[in-house]
Amino acid sequence: MPVATDEFRTAARVQASRLGRIDLEPVLVPHPIQDQTRDEIRARADAVVEEVVARLLGRAPTSPCP
Repeated sequence: MPVATDEFRTAARVQASRLGRIDLEPVLVPHPIQDQTRDEIRARADAVVEEVVARLLGRAPTSPCP
């Protein structure tokens, strides 16, 4: 499952399509991340961790991607 910042939504979809996996929707976090503190990055990860786990376990996501 792709995980990317929202800036790369289209790029993630194109890459998945080229790999024959148009069904793979990326889990997105806000862009940018390079200037964020460790705690800010952790908060962004915490915001999507349940969706990541749900997808890995084959469950429906609890909330839509931003």
